[in-house]
Formats: sequence, C-alpha cells, structure tokens
Amino acid sequence: MSIISNRRVFLIHSASASAALAFAGQAQAQEMVDEKNPQAAALGYVADAKRVDTKKYPKYAAGQVCTNCSLFQGKPTDKAGGCPLFAGKQVAGPGWCSAWVKKA
Repeated sequence: MSIISNRRVFLIHSASASAALAFAGQAQAQEMVDEKNPQAAALGYVADAKRVDTKKYPKYAAGQVCTNCSLFQGKPTDKAGGCPLFAGKQVAGPGWCSAWVKKA
C-alpha cells in the first residue's frame, strides 16, 4: 500500500506543478505591449488603429488592424493575441503597427 500511496502523492504533486507552470506561462503571455515601449514606438504601434498618425504612416488604410494582420497569433475575433515582433507580449486586436501585412 505504501508504494501505491507514494505514487498517488507523486502524481498529484506532478499535476499541480504542471498546472502551476502552465498558468504562469499564460499569465506572462497576457502582458500587453506598451505603446511607449521603444520597439513599439519605432513601429508606430497603437492599441487602437483609429489613432494612427496617417501623416507619419501614409501606407495605413482604414480597416487595417492587428486581427487581420498575417503576424497576429490569434483568432480574428480575439481582443488580443501574440505577435512575433513583441515576444512574450500581446497586441490589441484593434491595434496597428507599420509592420502590418494582410492575412492571406
């Protein structure tokens, strides 16, 4: 019985540790990109595409948002998602940056 009990304890602790690591990874991924971040500022990132400086970024066109960019790592209906340009952080779905490329 002792061996079975030890295995159960081991499995419970292993499952708890795995869940904690998964939660920690999700919490980290939830951090949003700050518009004042040097890389974000260099790319003209804004959390709301309605605020794009069209004089500075004349290639911007109405309707271009992160959710319809090929770099966006989420569903088109997501409020936020990952972007390889900002590793470990999320961009706002209605956001925009100068690296925007139409999703195929």
